[in-house]
Amino acid sequence: MLWPSTVIGAGAGFAIASIPGALLGALLGQAMDRRLQLHSWGHLRERLGGRPVLRDDEVLFVLLGRLAKSDGRVVEGHIQQARQEMQRLEMSDPARRRAIAAFNRGKNGRERLGRYLRRLKQQPHAAEGVLRACLRMACADGRVSRQERELIVQWGQALGWSAAKVKALTQDYEPQKHALGSATLAYPDALKLLGVEAGAAPEQIKRAYRRLLSRHHPDKLVGSGASPERVHEATEFTRDLHQAYSVIRTRQGF
Repeated sequence: MLWPSTVIGAGAGFAIASIPGALLGALLGQAMDRRLQLHSWGHLRERLGGRPVLRDDEVLFVLLGRLAKSDGRVVEGHIQQARQEMQRLEMSDPARRRAIAAFNRGKNGRERLGRYLRRLKQQPHAAEGVLRACLRMACADGRVSRQERELIVQWGQALGWSAAKVKALTQDYEPQKHALGSATLAYPDALKLLGVEAGAAPEQIKRAYRRLLSRHHPDKLVGSGASPERVHEATEFTRDLHQAYSVIRTRQGF
């Protein structure tokens, strides 16, 4: 990895005072690189242009924002999923504020993320975590669109994954047709699933949806020793919740 300020400091120091100057310049440059989080010449160009450099967790939320907006509209399920990712990472209040800003930054779709993804490529565990978080976001509205699949495959390849490997991972999250979660879910069934009345206020419906989603989300079972069948059931129920909430929102117009 080339640390720009370190290289510049070493070169300037050598020109002024030969090898001792180069060593001192490199030390000062390294301190500046760390303080400003300059990991590449691209980062330096961003700093000079006044654009903030993204941290690894901020890169994740830029990606999530891009996915949420990829179909043209960010829905409540996307917002709730972003909150769950913040909880998963146990973010502090300042980190949450940065994540929210990054999520909004990602929604405009203009962010160039290549250099950030190449940096994450050097951390295989983190790269897989990013892809899994992206897949959870793609499923947040109960379906994975063509645009979402293409984006995740593209990002996966930038992270060093083959298209086939990304698609195989997608199968763990891809919504499947099942009894309750079919396209014919009726409005009364949706109300019953969320445990609300037809005349309930939108805020009450949202609270019921969020409470159930938080309580039954399959990610809570990962690493807990739960059987694959139990995780699958929780996944299916979560998808039902997404669809039930979507049906109620469409019917009531909020």
